Amino acid sequence: MKKVHIKSFGCQMNVYDGQRMADILGEQGFEESATPEGADLILLNTCHIRERAVQKVYTELGKLRDLKTAQKAQGQDTRIVVAGCVAQAEGAEIQRRQPAVDLVVGPQAYHRLPELLEQARARRIVDTDLPIDDKFGHLPAPRPASIRARGISAFVTVQEGCDKFCAFCVVPYTRGAEFSRPVAQILVEVERLAAAGVQDVTLIGQNVNAYHGEGPDGASWSLARLMHRVAEIEGICRIRYTTSHPRDMDEDLIAAHRDLPQLMPFLHLPVQAGADRILAAMNRKHTADDYRRLIARIRRARPDIALSSDFIVGFPGETAAEFEETIRLVDEIGFASAYSFKYSPRPGTPAAELATQIGSEEMNERLYRLQERIEHHRQAFNHALVGCKVEILLERAGRHPGQLAGKTPYLQAVQIETETNQIGDRVQVVIERAGSNSLFGRKAGPDDRAPEELAA
Repeated sequence: MKKVHIKSFGCQMNVYDGQRMADILGEQGFEESATPEGADLILLNTCHIRERAVQKVYTELGKLRDLKTAQKAQGQDTRIVVAGCVAQAEGAEIQRRQPAVDLVVGPQAYHRLPELLEQARARRIVDTDLPIDDKFGHLPAPRPASIRARGISAFVTVQEGCDKFCAFCVVPYTRGAEFSRPVAQILVEVERLAAAGVQDVTLIGQNVNAYHGEGPDGASWSLARLMHRVAEIEGICRIRYTTSHPRDMDEDLIAAHRDLPQLMPFLHLPVQAGADRILAAMNRKHTADDYRRLIARIRRARPDIALSSDFIVGFPGETAAEFEETIRLVDEIGFASAYSFKYSPRPGTPAAELATQIGSEEMNERLYRLQERIEHHRQAFNHALVGCKVEILLERAGRHPGQLAGKTPYLQAVQIETETNQIGDRVQVVIERAGSNSLFGRKAGPDDRAPEELAA
């Protein structure tokens, strides 16, 4: 059997796309390989969100060129494909810089992989069109064995693209305009996942809470309405969604956090900065106080909700005082986790043309300070669970014999000792200790208490 090695960089969308490309290639007789050595086809599913991510791709391609040459000397024909957002943004430039690449395909055209691979036998191909047709309608259903091999948690793309045009972001150019999948198509996919043992689904999109897919009744359904229907699917006990924009957190979605038991009390809601002038320059169209008021409404609906966010430090023109406003916002909200990055100018975005770029040393210092505050609040959130009883969904073997690992509703990793449970069990656990990256617990008894309210 032919072997394919797929390596995905970046976000959950790329993880999902990588799995769907594996499903497509499986229909063509390819078996997934954990390593590129010996593979007949090597596919890099790339991310363009930051310059460093792009450079990783070109570094990887240099290594794969040497592997391709070595395998050809042994009589094996190896082909290299670059897919994803770097493919979309840089197109033929990839093949110019790395002639070993046989095919470049954008994230909206990967459903055509078999056809494009056939064409690439005769000549090198670049396909970065943004087609009008819905690629999801052309994707084969994953096989039950493939679903089970991927575990009891799964991502399901429900929305792609973005119409917000934040000044720093390439997504509208690499993924295109917002598109929402039809409700019926999503439900069929989730039902198939549940039938193969998936219990925890995360609905994903570049701007997932802008979801407005066509429902079976012909009406436009919101994300909240979609999640209420997903919750009715037998076997699905946990639902999450990411990534959201503050402007699309409507009252129905906030109410779903209050009313829908399957919707986990965890929300990733990027704010990006704490200073209004910088938020305006970013074209975020919300202020820091807008964000604070929104968080207050969400916490009234679900007091124990865990919050996560994204932050960019060193956006062009950001002053030291404006950076301090970001630190103040972090301390006020008390995020359970967050992703933070130095500003990275992306070609073609408005922010890349601004003259007031911040120096690297200053950005490094700001990032260090911000990450120190984020880590402080993350550890405080984790330690607040010590002594509390919480349900975990066991997902995999633990670090040591006799251990199993799972996640709390707040997305924290937990290790427990157990000889009577198995992967897929939901277990009430008392958290005994908080490590640097994991919690450690024991199975709960009848007298152990439920978690106290975790509002910061």
